[in-house]
Amino acid sequence: MATTITMPQLGETVTEGTVAQWLKSVGDSVDKYEDFVEVSTDKVNAGVPSPVTGTIRELLVKEGETVATGTPIAVIDEVGAASAPAPAPPATSAAAAAPAPRAAQPSPSAPSPNGSPAPAASAVSELELEGALRGASPAVRRLAREHRIDIRAIKGSGSNGRVTADDVLAAARTGAPTPHAPAAAAAATVPPGTRTSTYAQPIPGTSISLVQARKIIAERMVESKHTAPHAWSMVQIDVTNVWKWRAREKDRFERETGYKLTLLPFFIRAVVESLAAFPLMNARFVPATAGGPPSIYVNDEVNIGIAIGLPANLVVPVVRGADKLSIKGLAVKGGELIDRARKNKLGVDDLAGGTFTVNNNGANGSWASAPIINGGQAGIVTMETVLKTVVVRDDDSLAIRSMMNSCLSLDHRVVDGYVASGFLAELKRRLEAMGPQGDL
Repeated sequence: MATTITMPQLGETVTEGTVAQWLKSVGDSVDKYEDFVEVSTDKVNAGVPSPVTGTIRELLVKEGETVATGTPIAVIDEVGAASAPAPAPPATSAAAAAPAPRAAQPSPSAPSPNGSPAPAASAVSELELEGALRGASPAVRRLAREHRIDIRAIKGSGSNGRVTADDVLAAARTGAPTPHAPAAAAAATVPPGTRTSTYAQPIPGTSISLVQARKIIAERMVESKHTAPHAWSMVQIDVTNVWKWRAREKDRFERETGYKLTLLPFFIRAVVESLAAFPLMNARFVPATAGGPPSIYVNDEVNIGIAIGLPANLVVPVVRGADKLSIKGLAVKGGELIDRARKNKLGVDDLAGGTFTVNNNGANGSWASAPIINGGQAGIVTMETVLKTVVVRDDDSLAIRSMMNSCLSLDHRVVDGYVASGFLAELKRRLEAMGPQGDL
């Protein structure tokens, strides 16, 4: 029996999706619940599981092609039709319910990287590799294929020893074994001209093919700069007291919650309090339509996006109702989102609905930056690196303080410099008033 698979709707507001990568080819077997295609939207990249066990008959949409949700994208011939043996009794345990491994089928010799036929042993190795990849996340599978890494030879750093995308990238840099070569000779047997250059692992003198997520990032950044007139401002904030507060609480907090306590939740708390004092910073510009003139809509929700840079991508998950959360609540929610982002576990709804964005550039040592506004928002504010600095106090004495710059990019259609500078001044005042004592 043939089953037609359609483009899924990955979120309430999503109306189309792009086939980012087929994980299976025509004729390949696929197990029920096994991802067989990766789909990208303007929010997220996600693997799509097969609803049946069977064989891929047709792939109806090309990689990189965008179609509306509900459009047929593939046809799978389901196992268990007329020629199939009678089904086994229902499984009574988790072990019995697990799909049986597929036997390696004889196949023609696959081409080797230099274009000549590979020996039969290499083809078998490819089948074994695909089996090893079956339990990995879409991001791990994609990176393993791009870098020709056999993840069975990697010691995973994720939960329960799971191999993460960072593990694969680290293995690629150190020359981990590939399915065609022993570990000791892996790097030497792959001719330089045949290596694939990727955003996460660029090779000098090569071109990088953009995956769908990077295409969308490029489009959104250009659209934001061309649409919203960006202006920029910066203040310097003394975070000595809040830094001491964090240092006093961080060990206990990590023991109780499992998440590290950084400066980020303190900063977000000061941001949402400053947005309450300057609500135009939590607004968006609405262009003119056939039904009316342009306007500025002031959001009644405070949903803070957290910009997170990943090896091959940039995502901005959203802390919804951030104004209703304590510093501890913001730390836990932010920690959950960051952890899921790094494991490629974010859903479309995690990335939707942001009204203002915070970017922690200081994590990489940045001293000042001019970020691009997330489309549909009035501003994005940064946390830069914290530096020990000699400062002149109000009484003209000198002191060593922990200082941090905070930079704001704003949509000049929504706010003028007076509002923006007032917001930054309020942010500075509130953050400097925090600590060194208090309740999270």
